[in-house]
Amino acid sequence: MRASEEKNQTMNVQTLKLNDGKPKRRRGVMSMELAMLLPILMVILAGMFEFSLLFYARGDAIEAVRLGARFAAMPGATEEEVNEVVKRSLKPRLAANAIVGVDWGEFTGEPVAVGVWIPSADIAPNLLWPIGFDLDDQRPLYAEAHAVME
Repeated sequence: MRASEEKNQTMNVQTLKLNDGKPKRRRGVMSMELAMLLPILMVILAGMFEFSLLFYARGDAIEAVRLGARFAAMPGATEEEVNEVVKRSLKPRLAANAIVGVDWGEFTGEPVAVGVWIPSADIAPNLLWPIGFDLDDQRPLYAEAHAVME
């Protein structure tokens, strides 16, 4: 039994030497890690949200000009009607300041082009301005579609 008693005493002495008999406390470590990572995570989430809105608006603009080009290719279509078709197919926040342009052909079989410009400030909320990415300074969203006049 002496060997096991000596082993227990040796382990107790080593334990006391490592932590001086006081348990080490790590209070506040998790909250400090959270405080350091939370701003980074918030910027990443805001960026994902903003860019998803940009890509969604791009898809809406492309679909709107395709509809406008199909309508403009029909005989008797006017520029006001094409403008109305494009703006009606856009979401209200995108259509508010959208500018629609139509390039007509003169005869049957010639191409017609419909384009739409949407200011970038109307597409998504400007969430990333604190880190230097400002949507107000960016180019507007532009989409264009072509069709052949009937």
